[in-house]
Amino acid sequence: MPLVAPDPTRTVPLPLREQADVRDRWLTQRLLDLLPDLMDRAGIDLWLVVGREYNEDPVLATLLPATWLSARRRTILVLHRSDDGVTAAAVSRYPVGQFLPAWSPEDDGRGRTEDSQWAEVRRFVEQAAPRRIGVDVSADSALADGLSHTEHQQVTEALGPWADRLVSAEDLAVGWLETRLPEEIATMDGLNRRVVEVVEEAFSPAVLTAGVSTATDLAWWLRQRLADLGCEPWFHPVVDLQRAGVPPLRRQGTLLPAVGYDEPVQPGDLVHCDVGLGSLGLKTDSQRNGYVLRPGETDAPAGLRRALAVGNRLQDLTTAELVAGRTGNEVLAAARRAAAAEGIDGDIYSHPVGVHGHGAGPAIGRWDDQRGVPGAGDRVLCPDTVYALELCVRVPVPEWGGQPVRMALEEGVALTGEGVRYLGERQIELLLIPAT
Repeated sequence: MPLVAPDPTRTVPLPLREQADVRDRWLTQRLLDLLPDLMDRAGIDLWLVVGREYNEDPVLATLLPATWLSARRRTILVLHRSDDGVTAAAVSRYPVGQFLPAWSPEDDGRGRTEDSQWAEVRRFVEQAAPRRIGVDVSADSALADGLSHTEHQQVTEALGPWADRLVSAEDLAVGWLETRLPEEIATMDGLNRRVVEVVEEAFSPAVLTAGVSTATDLAWWLRQRLADLGCEPWFHPVVDLQRAGVPPLRRQGTLLPAVGYDEPVQPGDLVHCDVGLGSLGLKTDSQRNGYVLRPGETDAPAGLRRALAVGNRLQDLTTAELVAGRTGNEVLAAARRAAAAEGIDGDIYSHPVGVHGHGAGPAIGRWDDQRGVPGAGDRVLCPDTVYALELCVRVPVPEWGGQPVRMALEEGVALTGEGVRYLGERQIELLLIPAT
């Protein structure tokens, strides 16, 4: 039975009970439709995901039932690839959703519960006889490095001679975390639209009062509003101001706003925010820019509007290079060459987004280093993944006496077999904020 994507435009978030139903159905579909190919791609026959309560592997949370808010005692999930698909079993003290229960400590009569649990893992491995056993250890990806030191020791001891077949499951863990179902992408489209709605509310006279409201006030308002909606932000919102006559600071090769966070917003200010929310186990990460109109103005100065257009152009040049099969570093280098050819002064620092705000997958630059990202930047872009297209440009504004502005932009984009598409509405015009 195909899944029906929730309609975030109807209500974001959905009631918690409906969210749980959707998330559990997504998990079933992911295990059936995504995991076999991901295991084949990584060359792993059996995947062990292990975590103890309050010290969970980041991957574990994506495999647990929606009603589980953490692991319970020690939770061990065993995912075995066979000709019939993937057998998902739980060697756990409590039943784990749709995972097959593979152990009952009351019935096995093998002494201490902990010893018995690891003995059952060993028995499962012996029956499966895998060639390569994946565990979540990684030097390059924190999200694929969730197996604690103690658990790694115990896995190794429990498997005995089978421990020689242990390998890093980095490619599998990253693939599992970064790959999205079509329904998940549709939901992220709706979540991005909801972020814009909240920002537009913040950048309105209902919330922002010129001469009174500060960037700090607006950041806290955004956080509170998202919390009240049930879409908790995954980082504290950032709001900053740029103003004619207050030149930006230059730090590590880029420009940073010099107006204090506790100074009231003034007419003529460029107001920028960076906001991310979470719902249905998915995250967004997006930025918006607004202009506070001066008395008598009906639009932002042409120089600020041009700065946004230059930023949009850098987005175009970057999305043109977002091609499956390329590495993040290759995308970065190609987009920067294209930008240099057009005389654009900017930085690109895009990243995957999905289960985590700064998600698993290929990094495409960093704001403080445009030479490429060792490790994460060498990962290859894959279809059915989502990115925060994050970048900035530096453009002089004639109306501000040639003072440069840093126009920072961030939009969700999905990379599928049909190419790249924006999630939500891409910003191509400044939000205009009346001063009164």
